[in-house]
Amino acid sequence: MHAIVHGERTLTDLDFARLTKLLSLHGPPALADLLASAEVTKSRAVDIDVVTMYSRVEVVDVRTRRRQVLTICYPGDAVPAAGCISVLSPVGVSILGLRAGDIAKWLTPTGEECDSEIAAIQYQPEAAGDYSR
Repeated sequence: MHAIVHGERTLTDLDFARLTKLLSLHGPPALADLLASAEVTKSRAVDIDVVTMYSRVEVVDVRTRRRQVLTICYPGDAVPAAGCISVLSPVGVSILGLRAGDIAKWLTPTGEECDSEIAAIQYQPEAAGDYSR
């Protein structure tokens, strides 16, 4: 699967630094595209409607209207069956940096395009005062 990176994205400075390091090890091209085009802001200044690392988001499939709750995490913390998805996955990189109301897009291994709306951000670490996760 491949993420489709388009539109404006916002990353915190901490997420940007950690993801840049991760990219140098084994990151997908979509992550490189995201890092190259993202607006970077201080963790304490990020808007509460932005998906940051370890945010818990509710997404709604545009076609089927199926709802899921996903947490964007680093690969070592990924447990897909529990909704914890790696930022290196097409879904993870497609959601990171978006805002509530935005549409995430990615491709399946067969080339089918998937679209999900960020319906809500149930938890964002920075909004909860956690600036070091």
